[in-house]
Amino acid sequence: MNLHITNGLVFQEDKSFQKEDVYVLDHRVVTKDAWMAADPSEFSEIDASDQYVLPGLIDVHSHGAMGCDFSDADPEGLRKILAYEHACGVTTYCPTSMTLPLEQLKEIFSQGSRVASEEHDDNLSHIAGYNMEGPFIDPVKKGAHKKSYIHRPDISFFRQCQEAAAGGIRLVTLAPNAEGALDFIRDLAQYDPAVEVSLGHTSTDYDTALAAMESGALHLTHLYNAMPPLDHRHPGLIGAAADTKGCMAELITDGIHVHDSMIRTAFRLFPDRIILISDSIRAAGLSDGTYELGGQEFQVHGKLATLSDGTIAGSVTNLYDGMCHAIEAGIPMGEAVAAATIHPAKSIGIYEEVGSITPGKRADLLLVDKKMRLDRVL
Repeated sequence: MNLHITNGLVFQEDKSFQKEDVYVLDHRVVTKDAWMAADPSEFSEIDASDQYVLPGLIDVHSHGAMGCDFSDADPEGLRKILAYEHACGVTTYCPTSMTLPLEQLKEIFSQGSRVASEEHDDNLSHIAGYNMEGPFIDPVKKGAHKKSYIHRPDISFFRQCQEAAAGGIRLVTLAPNAEGALDFIRDLAQYDPAVEVSLGHTSTDYDTALAAMESGALHLTHLYNAMPPLDHRHPGLIGAAADTKGCMAELITDGIHVHDSMIRTAFRLFPDRIILISDSIRAAGLSDGTYELGGQEFQVHGKLATLSDGTIAGSVTNLYDGMCHAIEAGIPMGEAVAAATIHPAKSIGIYEEVGSITPGKRADLLLVDKKMRLDRVL
């Protein structure tokens, strides 16, 4: 893909927008000098007047869409998810597993690695790695995860999953109050330091959470959800994360999981550290009805997906729509875009490749009109 995009308002690494040209050679952003030196004989020119040029979005926490779930261990289903995500402006994606038995998880990651190893299709999102949400979680805050599948933190268990994933797991959720949690964090740092431990699905207190962060766990699984609320005498996980400057926090902005006031509060508590996620499930992109998640049925009514006991089962909103909702909630556009591009890329160690429109990076680009309507995914 060789492109020359003119007259667009291009998103910058400092979260501003500047009117400038973007040059793309062989699917990579390049400088004007490199473009002129190459002098490509075949290229497309796009006039982006009255449009924003954004980096492709990065969703590091999503289970599925279009009737398919990563945990189905179905390569064709995963491709359908990746096609849906790409069409919605999500060009980099981390398929996310549920709390399930070891053998089932190994099959899920094995099938995922088959798809990830294929020659890339430009109409599919890139798989940046996998998010292993559970089974090392707290039954008290299990959310939509099945209690009988919860497992104590176990580096051998994780190692088998990582081997099945061909080394592709980038995030693993851990309840810091689980027995052996600190040992797991330290063992994982020795076994595979590229994997980020994400604290969540936990009833932990402040001191326990802080100890986990000091041991190297610097990520939060869906802030506010499946954790104790922020209390002035018992600040818990949220307080510990806010006090730990390097800790980044996922946030679901579908208008269901988190009130708009608390979206604004999250961006104040975690400046430059919010990662917007969809946490989407198989009903995303589909109509109301009954679906399955991690061995349990859930019902969808509009934007709300719940288990039979009323527990919110995940989101049916894609990341692009979630980013737009954050803007509608009062988050400055540059901050919201950064939280869906720059921050997730940094959180899983892929910022040198994607996350901004910078020479040398992959040219995953979105053209968006002034009303934030997605026009094209390039």
